[in-house]
Amino acid sequence: MIRFIKGLFTLRRGPWELVATLLIGCGVFMLMQPFVLWAYTYSFIVTLTGTVMFIIVSHFPEQE
Repeated sequence: MIRFIKGLFTLRRGPWELVATLLIGCGVFMLMQPFVLWAYTYSFIVTLTGTVMFIIVSHFPEQE
């Protein structure tokens, strides 16, 4: 856990890719659920943010 948090603060690829992947997954879940309208409304923005974040983070250095 400490290594994960340290990786976030030192801008390492592994932890940030995990965060971006979780954002993409949450956005897809928000898109497919039929109950909450606000979640469906913001699903595209969340998925797009995760995708752009993943593209940017893929240029970060590897975690040691």
